[in-house]
Amino acid sequence: MSAPVTIGGIAPHRIGAMVRRYWYLLMSSWPRLLELIYWPALQIITWGFLQTYISQTSGFFARAGGSLIGAVILWDILFRGQLGFSISFLEEMWARNLGNLMMSPLKPIEFLISLMIMSLIRLAIGVIPMTLLAMFFFDFNFYSIGLPLIAFFCNLIFTSWSIGIFVSGLVLRNGLGAESIVWTLMFGVMPLACIYYPVTVLPHWLQYVAWALPPTYVFEGMRSLLIDHVFRADLMMMALAINAVLLMASFAIFLALLRSAKRHGSLLQGSE
Repeated sequence: MSAPVTIGGIAPHRIGAMVRRYWYLLMSSWPRLLELIYWPALQIITWGFLQTYISQTSGFFARAGGSLIGAVILWDILFRGQLGFSISFLEEMWARNLGNLMMSPLKPIEFLISLMIMSLIRLAIGVIPMTLLAMFFFDFNFYSIGLPLIAFFCNLIFTSWSIGIFVSGLVLRNGLGAESIVWTLMFGVMPLACIYYPVTVLPHWLQYVAWALPPTYVFEGMRSLLIDHVFRADLMMMALAINAVLLMASFAIFLALLRSAKRHGSLLQGSE
């Protein structure tokens, strides 16, 4: 029997095994699947009708096209990407299985990569129907954005992973008593990411904080593209540079919190 293939010390077969585990878990429960589709669909319908009403009474929104609907979809990519990552992690905590995984040959980096892949799968299940509803109800083709959509998506998913890794490390170290941060931290970022309004709306001193967040560049770039028909590659490059720093920092923090959890015995307990 040939030895399993590894790439840079990372074993794809172990990552694939974890992804299959989460996939089977997801497919075994229709309420889980329904929830992935329900909330994005509800958001796009609610906000879509709101934009339809505003565009009928406001010249700006008539000119802005689908900027509000586009912002809703991009926000859902950011939020659902982080939530899809964190939910898969929490399922291990709820099952008291994390200690078993960390004592297996599975490496922390392989575990995190499997959570990233699963977040993409969960995201696709929720967001693709959302974009189809936007086309059917509001004649907004999200995919007509073209190649800039790749830059928007990659930057948002990188940010969602960074936050997901960070909050997972906090829950790992502090137990399920810190579980609420999984649901709340992204909403704390929401006002500063300038999802539905430009950065200039914020107080001058707060704009510096907003520009330190990668999603701010994405939503500013989205408005520039849909309203002014100009793709701001400079904004995307800045977002990518900040995301690279955030991802490396989140990996380092997760590993430090994992070591701390092992020292303090919280890895096996996982309780509040």
